[in-house]
Amino acid sequence: MRAAAFQFDVRRGEVTANLAAVAAGLREAAARGIELVVLPEMWPTSFVADGDPSVWQRESDAALERVGELSRDLGLVVAGSSFGAARAGTPPRNRLSVFARGERVLVYDKLHLFSPTAEGESFSAGDALPTTVATSLGKLAGIVCYDLRFGACLRAPFLDEAEVLLVPAQWPSPRAAHWRALVCGRAAELQAFVVAANRTGTALVGRRELALDFPGNSLIAAPDGTILAEGHGADGLVEAELDFASLRTLRRALPVRRDERRDLYGPRA
Repeated sequence: MRAAAFQFDVRRGEVTANLAAVAAGLREAAARGIELVVLPEMWPTSFVADGDPSVWQRESDAALERVGELSRDLGLVVAGSSFGAARAGTPPRNRLSVFARGERVLVYDKLHLFSPTAEGESFSAGDALPTTVATSLGKLAGIVCYDLRFGACLRAPFLDEAEVLLVPAQWPSPRAAHWRALVCGRAAELQAFVVAANRTGTALVGRRELALDFPGNSLIAAPDGTILAEGHGADGLVEAELDFASLRTLRRALPVRRDERRDLYGPRA
């Protein structure tokens, strides 16, 4: 399978411009024979700090509907996060949606909200571990940005034998080394491919208006932790071939799941 992260400068509150960039990126991906594309975190709106959340929710939903149509028309699997509706009276969720040829096959709400930008003041945290879904492109699971730091939430995809972990993100330049280490480390830990999309550009993020620079260093990592492709700041597709035969060979040679001590730390601890 050929996979890609599509990195671009996500403009805060500019849904029309962001959707146009994504549509162009998805058409280019399809033309290049790519089958799976991961978009950055909160790609329709970025982290808007003002306005009625219900308005941003409606605009995000419309953008997602269009991406679902493009997923169907172009024959792609597309993943990214956006505003997601929560329980009545509570803030929205930062929600990962995965479309497979037009069908929304996976939904996951970000569990860990980034306190330095006061993300918890604008969003509700998810309340369920990541799930794994079987698709024609393999077994897929996903998390969102800051979740990468919390290995416990990845135990469910590990036990479910997820083959590809999808990670939309807005991960800033000062912690670029952390990003690289975590993406590669999670790939080795899960014995799975990781396709992680990180945006470009600069932005004021969240209610605290924290000014952040984003390096456009999207990564695709192999199940042994090696880097297959890496972005270097320019907008566009960061792509690589995912060799599932090598994944199966690695899992046979290093039977980590078989050698676990579940008697000590439990199946989902």
